[in-house]
Amino acid sequence: MTPQDRARKCAELMFSRDTASAGLGMQITHIAPGAATLTMRVGPAMLNGHGICHGGFIFTLADSAFAFACNSYNQNTVAQQNQITYLAPGRAAELLKATAVETSRSGRSGIYDVTVTGEDGRVVALFRGLSRSIKGQHFPEEDLET
Repeated sequence: MTPQDRARKCAELMFSRDTASAGLGMQITHIAPGAATLTMRVGPAMLNGHGICHGGFIFTLADSAFAFACNSYNQNTVAQQNQITYLAPGRAAELLKATAVETSRSGRSGIYDVTVTGEDGRVVALFRGLSRSIKGQHFPEEDLET
């Protein structure tokens, strides 16, 4: 099994159980070892009192991209710490895109940067996630050769 096949299989298994991301209409548009891109359409229930996307939904999109990127090695991995900086509003009905890339991975720890962009390419938010690998895998290692 290639690293790309492993990343794809991990993403498929995780997404099949991820009712939060699926329930918000997120879609995985790219997956690779240490990287993931997800999209989410800003729906009416996601707007805050200013008529823009609530920051919590932007954070959730970025966090989901981070999760798929850091779980692409068939090692269960969870968030240890996250932070986000909002730079521009997410607009009603806009398709937001979160692109996660691995910055560092050593031992059980990883650092991932996520850029959330709007449809016009503007940067909506920058997110940094610190990951920690824990016991377990998404699928048994003996299945890696099938």
